[in-house]
Amino acid sequence: MDRIALQEIIDAMQLVNLTPELALDDIYIDSTEVNRAALQLAGYYDYFDEHRIQIVGKVEYSYLQTMSNEAMLRAYERLFRHHVPCVIFSRGYEVDVEVIALALKYQMPLLSTPMNTSKLLARLMRLLEVRMAPMMVIHGVLVDVFGEGVLILGESGLGKSEAALELIKRGHRLVADDAVELRRLSENELVGSAPETTRYLMELRGIGLVDVKALYGVQSVKDEMAVSMVVRLKYMDKSETFERLGAKEEYVEYLGNKLACYTVPVSPGRNIAIVVETAAVNFRQKRMGYDAMQELERRLEKKFMNNEER
Repeated sequence: MDRIALQEIIDAMQLVNLTPELALDDIYIDSTEVNRAALQLAGYYDYFDEHRIQIVGKVEYSYLQTMSNEAMLRAYERLFRHHVPCVIFSRGYEVDVEVIALALKYQMPLLSTPMNTSKLLARLMRLLEVRMAPMMVIHGVLVDVFGEGVLILGESGLGKSEAALELIKRGHRLVADDAVELRRLSENELVGSAPETTRYLMELRGIGLVDVKALYGVQSVKDEMAVSMVVRLKYMDKSETFERLGAKEEYVEYLGNKLACYTVPVSPGRNIAIVVETAAVNFRQKRMGYDAMQELERRLEKKFMNNEER
């Protein structure tokens, strides 16, 4: 997604619209950067990017209060003439009716929030980065297992949703079932979430749709999760060799990000949920510096050395 509707930002951030007379349907934000309008209100517009949302915080508001009313209105008018997407006032600052009238004249949305400026900037930039990041949809299930985002993949009917349901009953959290939206926030962070229409819903063959949040409570779901690893379920095939010792690392790539991938054979009676849970713990253990395969090699080497000494 290369842009986001201003109304979507207002709803997500719970901003107060000070200019409700203005139509917002055709206003979109196409920059993930946010600007504090300090220099611009002082009259400096070199290198000014008019595509960014403008913030008026404590410093900017205090500076404007030192001006005469005429000078303050001129400062606002210079900013509004550049047709920036909107201006947001932090800390719930009161905006003069003359400034609002000027904003209406230039069709400039004015918004307000009780948040302090630092918190507003952090939340707004995070929202823009997530909503405007490169995105793809993949068929699978995303579960938060011990704080690790585990993406479970496999053909239909292999039991992905059933495994996720067992994980939820064991205290883990569902992020998305069936359709997972992946967004690349950076070269090291891939975040997954569910589409708005299917959030918290899970499809179980023979039963139909179930609302996980309604059945198991708010502690059983999560809106989004950084994806750490992939578990790919595959039908057990005796002619195919599966990794047994973990000596060979396998990876899969989405949107340019590499993720560790574990292929798990599925057969009747095998508890896939416990296998996924163990894979998540083992992945975290490796990331913390402990590798069971390396430990086995160390023990074998030690035994070999002891035998040679004899």
